[in-house]
Amino acid sequence: MMPLERARCLVLGGGGFIGTHLSRALAEQGARVTGFGRRQSYPEALVNISFVTAEFSDTTALAAALEHQDVVFHVLGSAAPEASNRDPVADLTNQVLATLRLLELCRLSGKPKIVFISSGGTVYGIPTSWPIQEGAATDPICAYGAGKLAVEKYLGVYNRVHTQPYVILRLANPFGPWQRPGRGQGVIATLLQRTLRGEPVEIWGDGKVVRDFIYIDDVVRAILGAALYEGPHHIFNVGSGIGRSIGGVAADIAGVLGQDHAAITHTSGRPVDVPINVLDIGLIRRELGWNPSVPWLDGLMRTADWIRSA
Repeated sequence: MMPLERARCLVLGGGGFIGTHLSRALAEQGARVTGFGRRQSYPEALVNISFVTAEFSDTTALAAALEHQDVVFHVLGSAAPEASNRDPVADLTNQVLATLRLLELCRLSGKPKIVFISSGGTVYGIPTSWPIQEGAATDPICAYGAGKLAVEKYLGVYNRVHTQPYVILRLANPFGPWQRPGRGQGVIATLLQRTLRGEPVEIWGDGKVVRDFIYIDDVVRAILGAALYEGPHHIFNVGSGIGRSIGGVAADIAGVLGQDHAAITHTSGRPVDVPINVLDIGLIRRELGWNPSVPWLDGLMRTADWIRSA
């Protein structure tokens, strides 16, 4: 793999939360970056980065964008986990079938390396032990996780049959600037916004659900490392390795904002929420030399500062 400062990189989902941060980081490394997606959520942040505005299902636009690329970063999401269960056919079409078309186009256009952002929070389902290692059972309880897992399996097939290079990152719960609150994902952004506005924080269930949160700068470093990785492994967890309850997160947010406590209202729990999800990050530490570096409270404050200014 050539150094990123000379690489041609296509970022699918380049206008979203993760894609915006990733595109900027690649450009700073000297890569020639093309973003691809339905829209640019923050076009002012993507100065001097080419962008193709198109649907993932537009194979003509996608084929043109793939020409001469060295690395394809697939950070396109689909529906949120809860919404995916309401319309699993749409999730299958928009995530799995569209990615299969991508794999065929990659096979025909020189087989650029694919870095796929999967979901460490949903592909494992309800764990029997934690932190969860990459070799743990994968039993998703939502269509979103099933779709991500299906894409992982197809990447393995294309690698075996067509020698398509790939790396999968099973990502925990990312947070940070440019993550829009209130979109069904990004609980930290939503909790921060409501707390800043003095509104009650709404938590599904009793607040004891445990999640693994990782700041976006650390996520991007892992993605860049995966693009350059040439070792024997294909799947890596990316998280903090630390579990935090949603109730505890709300309390920490109140603390960094200088408030005595969070005003919380509880609603019914959701069937898509596993009780606990904490990822083991030993493999990516050993193979890529990656470690999360942004302290938890610092990440919360940076995100709060951005929400204040947005």
